[in-house]
Amino acid sequence: MKISIDEQSGFCFGVSNAIRLAEEELSKTGKLFCLGNIVHNRAEVERLKNLGLIVIDHQTFRNLKDSTVLIRAHGEPPETYKIAAENNIRLIDASCKVVLKIQQRLLKTFLENPQNQIVIYGKPNHPEVIGLQGQVGGKALVVQSVNELEAINFSLPVHIFSQTTMPLEGFRQITEIIRKKMIESIGAENPPLYVHDTVCRQVSNRTEHLRKFANSNDVVIFVSSPESSNGKLLFEEVKKVNSRSYFISQINEIIPEWFENAVTIGICGATSTPQWIMQRVEEEIKRILG
Repeated sequence: MKISIDEQSGFCFGVSNAIRLAEEELSKTGKLFCLGNIVHNRAEVERLKNLGLIVIDHQTFRNLKDSTVLIRAHGEPPETYKIAAENNIRLIDASCKVVLKIQQRLLKTFLENPQNQIVIYGKPNHPEVIGLQGQVGGKALVVQSVNELEAINFSLPVHIFSQTTMPLEGFRQITEIIRKKMIESIGAENPPLYVHDTVCRQVSNRTEHLRKFANSNDVVIFVSSPESSNGKLLFEEVKKVNSRSYFISQINEIIPEWFENAVTIGICGATSTPQWIMQRVEEEIKRILG
């Protein structure tokens, strides 16, 4: 029996950088506030808490003074930086470079085209989307599915962006539907639809890779926290390819019967899944199988 861990699974660059910066500060001071969970993985958050990381929400942040706070990879709206300046808060900014560029691009588009509609394909309560909305004073329309497109005025120009971790196929599908509806509304073959493809390729390219990985194994163990949106999306793709795919967040959820008649077992995860957890899963499977 062969057990393998997918080499491309695990933290993306933005998350890796945020954790590195947190560990560096904690090694010096033993204490660091983090605005929201640094990563959507309970075990990794718990590990960092044991090192001295203190997770706070935005309300606590507003009342904090003379402290050091980490901004995670998702990015933050301008208001967060304003509060930090007013309260003498030192920020360790771990905002992903890709997210920062999108924020700047979104703001530039808004300032240059204030009469145009800005649409963000993403989840309205996702921290990255909240940060993007903050750039334009909440004036962008956030859509997560085709059913929400009716809020768009198809007779007016539209700029569409995407949350970095949304599926590329979904972004393309929604973009094409908007295009068709604008053509119907305006009666022109080339409607004023401006597509800003801001899906992170480091994330989106994993989808096709994981499909191949799932297809090459008899059983797949997908490791992620339930709250990870990226984990849910990737697991759905894995499950489509291999029906013997199982979602777990910790090793005690593994069921020995899953491995009956299996020759190859693959372990993979989301962009928020640390390598050390997948390695523990491998060790536990080996223990179970003797």
